[in-house]
Amino acid sequence: MLKLSVALGVLAALAEVAGGFVLVRARGIERYLRYFVALGAGFLMAVALLEMTPESLKLNPALGPVLIMVGYCVVHLLEHTIISHFHYGEETHHNEFVSARTSYSVLGGLSVHALFDGVAIGSGFVVNNALGWLIFIAIFLHKAPEGFTMASVMLASGRSRRAAFSAAVALAVATIAGVLVIELAPKWMPYGLPVSAGVALYVGASDLVPEVNREPGIRMALVFFLGVAAFLALRLALPAL
Repeated sequence: MLKLSVALGVLAALAEVAGGFVLVRARGIERYLRYFVALGAGFLMAVALLEMTPESLKLNPALGPVLIMVGYCVVHLLEHTIISHFHYGEETHHNEFVSARTSYSVLGGLSVHALFDGVAIGSGFVVNNALGWLIFIAIFLHKAPEGFTMASVMLASGRSRRAAFSAAVALAVATIAGVLVIELAPKWMPYGLPVSAGVALYVGASDLVPEVNREPGIRMALVFFLGVAAFLALRLALPAL
């Protein structure tokens, strides 16, 4: 189980690196990342509400609700203090990111988020294989847009392309570290899973869904619903796998 969760954590981390690489090297691919945001939003919201939250309450009935709220509030605090202006996708507001200090503050905030992504993957596999796979897929789908976003923030603040790519790599390292924390100290899982559930709820509802709603027309909404449907189909199929 340790090898599997670490391997999937590395795979999620590589998706983050790929997102950064798309911005600094590739051209034209970035316009498709919004579909991953919409798909990931639907899948992540479904996993957080229908799997992570109930399992957290079962594992830790007394502190579970409080820890879920703590996870939600931690990310909310980070995004409205350390990260003064943040959204998924390419950052074009160059006038709002003019100092290295600001861009590195964004990196620090997103690193905390990435760390709890890893904690969520590790915690899921400690509970059972099916939950681990569902959490991994939910996190994997938004990792490339996250790496892309981090790299774009660095470029918007005047950092070099190498620094932008390195920032995406730093988020990947934080993700792997989160997996290792739980796998090497599984006794923290009853606390790590509910905090991660709160983080997932915030990222899904407050970061990803608003990005979906920014797109005109019904296409992005349909992709969001496809993410929810994909979760339900996979959840039904997993026990038979």
